[in-house]
Amino acid sequence: MYAITGVTGHVGGATARALSEAGRPFRAVVRSPGRVADAVVAGFTDRAALAAAFTGCRGAFVLLPTIADGDDAAHRAMADSIAAAVADSGVPHVVMLSSFGADLAEGTGPIRWLHHLENRLRDTGAVVTAIRSPHFQEKVEDLLGAATGAGIYPVFGESADVPVPMVATRDIGAAVAHALTHPPAASEIVDLEAPVYTERQVAEELGERLGRKLEVVTLPRPAWLGALTEAGVPPLLATELVDLYAAGEQGLLEPRGDRRHTCATTLAETLRVTPLSRTL
Repeated sequence: MYAITGVTGHVGGATARALSEAGRPFRAVVRSPGRVADAVVAGFTDRAALAAAFTGCRGAFVLLPTIADGDDAAHRAMADSIAAAVADSGVPHVVMLSSFGADLAEGTGPIRWLHHLENRLRDTGAVVTAIRSPHFQEKVEDLLGAATGAGIYPVFGESADVPVPMVATRDIGAAVAHALTHPPAASEIVDLEAPVYTERQVAEELGERLGRKLEVVTLPRPAWLGALTEAGVPPLLATELVDLYAAGEQGLLEPRGDRRHTCATTLAETLRVTPLSRTL
């Protein structure tokens, strides 16, 4: 039995599907009742409930959600609660969704909280597999409003022609499921190797699915905060995202783990089969 948090999201859901397809039993852990049948309800800040959900499992998958209006202390407290629940439960192996750049303690915006969680989990005594991911291909969902409305594809950067790896969340879920069912002897960091695209190429792929040509608009750094807040992003989160985008521009978000896991799903495949494609 494996405990899976975040089953209503992209990665947790993909992990659950991969385990189900492999015939491996799992316990779905959700934060709110009623969303998933037969699920255990345990919020990430409810140490006792989360520990109970992990108890008796061979492994657990955890992630750290972003609190839209939460400050640094709130995110670190949530990470501490997750790690404490792992320690209390005695679960022997934990797989964590992390990110490129999580080896750095500062200067990466919200990724620094993943750095904190990685280290807190290693202090629990459990074997920890940190799955560090590059950008999600599904990030195009966040830009669908601008694309379908104004016909633009905004890029938070000086150039739309910088190649960066982008991974499909179904591939992340498959990697998590494999890690859970094949636990290592000692803690390790796994970097996901994914197809590489420029933002201009992403705009072209998305435009093809929409049946219209999208105008790529690059935004210089001074415009980032205003653009995010005007789009409805809460001020605290907008500030964190500015730091995240800056870290990407500075080349700080790189794979620096113990080994690599290859992910092959292309962006075109993702656009065809995710909920995004069904809304077009």
